[in-house]
Amino acid sequence: MLRLKSWLLAALLGCLATSPQAQTAAPGKGIAVAIGGALKLDNDAVWQRLVDLSGGKGARWVVLATAAGNPGKSGDTLVEVLQKHGAVAEALPIAPRLAGSDYRAAARDPALVAKVLAARGVYFSGGAQERITQALLDEKGQPTPVLTAIWQIYRAGGVVAGSSAGAAIMSTHMFRDAQDVLEVMKGGMTEGRHIDRGLGFVGPDIFVDQHFLKRGRFGRMLPLMLAKGYQLGVGVDENTAVIFQGDSLEVIGYKGALIADLGQASSDPRLPAFNLRNARLSYLDRGDRYQLSTRSATPSKEKLADLKVDPNAAGFKPYFTRDAFYADALGDTTVANLMGNLIDNAQREVTALAFGGPGSARPELGFEFRFRKGADSIGYYTGAFGGEDYSVFNIYLDVTPITLSQPLYRPLQAAKP
Repeated sequence: MLRLKSWLLAALLGCLATSPQAQTAAPGKGIAVAIGGALKLDNDAVWQRLVDLSGGKGARWVVLATAAGNPGKSGDTLVEVLQKHGAVAEALPIAPRLAGSDYRAAARDPALVAKVLAARGVYFSGGAQERITQALLDEKGQPTPVLTAIWQIYRAGGVVAGSSAGAAIMSTHMFRDAQDVLEVMKGGMTEGRHIDRGLGFVGPDIFVDQHFLKRGRFGRMLPLMLAKGYQLGVGVDENTAVIFQGDSLEVIGYKGALIADLGQASSDPRLPAFNLRNARLSYLDRGDRYQLSTRSATPSKEKLADLKVDPNAAGFKPYFTRDAFYADALGDTTVANLMGNLIDNAQREVTALAFGGPGSARPELGFEFRFRKGADSIGYYTGAFGGEDYSVFNIYLDVTPITLSQPLYRPLQAAKP
């Protein structure tokens, strides 16, 4: 017992000695798993992979339902599903909404720090992401002992996973409360309200967003990336996860993720609204991988075994032959469907629009999205998953602010007799 206490004391002192700035300076040797929200309890591809990444059967996990509105219920559910897949899991009572608990004291509790240090995995629930930073950063914005311990196991090769709010905190900046994508595009990015500090597990160079395709959030990710200097953005869809491990990303689960590369993009400061030229987009489906250092994607074995779609090849025969136009660029899964259609279409480019209703702020301001194929655009198709699933790499995007007539439309009048 004396040896155990001495070890715990040494571990605590060692982890607390790390400078607060170092905690978010760079990614560690661990594995970060960003889950796009709405993760189904029967999504074995994700849950089992989490346990396997942490060492398999018997791996210890701590659950932080810190963001949840009902942290007791949420924590119990997450513990149950992790244990169903072989983990030994425990929920830690660190949550602003947990009745009868002082979350600030809990985030400093040596007993809870010891439980974190004994774990190989940490799981952050969904909810309101600002509750996570509220609980795990002190009044001066510095890491609490529990957060420092999480960083220690992460740097030692552990797994840090989070869904929805738990994915939002993965980058150094996060959206705090920015549900209206069009509002963000029109300039609604106030520090402390719309955007805030994240915890940075994926490092300072990658921005992560969630509920991505379902809620059309690529429209809000691009302005934040431009404003904060991110060159790479990863948008994860619901019931889907992206594994960040070393130099690579891997998509698992139900749907896919969008990669936005602004390395060669530009913006015209003379225009009075958000605009962007030459962003490079890739849609990664389940099983696809992406190498960070080379900015290159590799399709899944199912895609490689099926149909390669090369619109630049001699004799290319597109599946889609009708010209497409999208009136709601920010609609449910629009961007993924658009990219799949474009890569397998005779069209070289396609236009989509985003605009608000007459009661919205600045209803006259809208945006044109021009998606175009380049010399390196390539796609892969498979029906192996039971649908028509495309992976699409290297589609180029220009975003231009436009002026809409007010009113936007008028009813046709009957012809006079």
